[in-house]
Amino acid sequence: MAELPSPQPAPGTAVVRMHAIGVNFADIYRRRGDYHIDGKAPYILGYEGAGVIEKIDANGVAPELAGRFAVGTRVGFADVPRANAELVCAPLDKLIPLPTAISFETAAAVLLQGLTAEYLVRDSHRVRAGETVLVHAAAGGVGQLLVQLAKLMGGRVLALASSADKRAAAAAVGADEVAGYEEWVAAAQRFAPGGVDVVYDSIGATLDDSLRAARTGGHVVFFGMAGGNPRPVDPRLLMDQSKSLTGGDLWNVLTSHAERVRRAGDLFGWLEEGRLRLQIAQRFGLAEGAEAHRLLEGRSVIGKLILTV
Repeated sequence: MAELPSPQPAPGTAVVRMHAIGVNFADIYRRRGDYHIDGKAPYILGYEGAGVIEKIDANGVAPELAGRFAVGTRVGFADVPRANAELVCAPLDKLIPLPTAISFETAAAVLLQGLTAEYLVRDSHRVRAGETVLVHAAAGGVGQLLVQLAKLMGGRVLALASSADKRAAAAAVGADEVAGYEEWVAAAQRFAPGGVDVVYDSIGATLDDSLRAARTGGHVVFFGMAGGNPRPVDPRLLMDQSKSLTGGDLWNVLTSHAERVRRAGDLFGWLEEGRLRLQIAQRFGLAEGAEAHRLLEGRSVIGKLILTV
């Protein structure tokens, strides 16, 4: 914890006084050096949060964008670096106005992971009614949202989780079946004889087995490495079994302010309708960020961790 001068808005930015900040595995990847961060250590981590605009400089932005924001506007964001702070300077095009019904904690808990789950089931592999879907780490923040969104789109979901408590959490958000990590490829074959249509793999080290669990002509979407880096994949295997392997990165999807608002609006709508549920596992003060990281790395978390300011 350190005191730095309060940021001042540059043209096209706002200073947001933070109320809640999301903690994500991406923060751990950045801390470890697996994800690149500009500048030199020690870094201010964090990319996701919500708060109130305290200062604004709308010079240089389109009037229709500038008109959406003012001092006092409640906003959230999923992709503004150095968010683990009381005051964060954010580009206006990355800020998402919050509906009255969406609290700061809800926004900080859903934006990064919810937008990730949303593009995975709509862009990386568009889940269709009747398809069989395998979700790794299904009790985590992204995992629970993936299970729910795949169900919303008509899929049948097999959720993988490492403990009985985590499997119960995945079942509670709608998974059709749950399984542990012992003989899980066989469990996938029982769930969908011949293999599942799509596997969402955020573990990384499981990628070889995820390809085994997919049917001939099936699809594996790789979007994380919480369990370690995957081994290289022989493209001849993909050819021989007509399987496809897709990488996923949210930053390649959030390409404009309109995209951020449209996709976040869908999430907010599903939350307000009760079709999407969040589980906040634990709250920490901003000064307790290291403890939040230790807990997340310990793999005992069910749901989302947030920092409160």
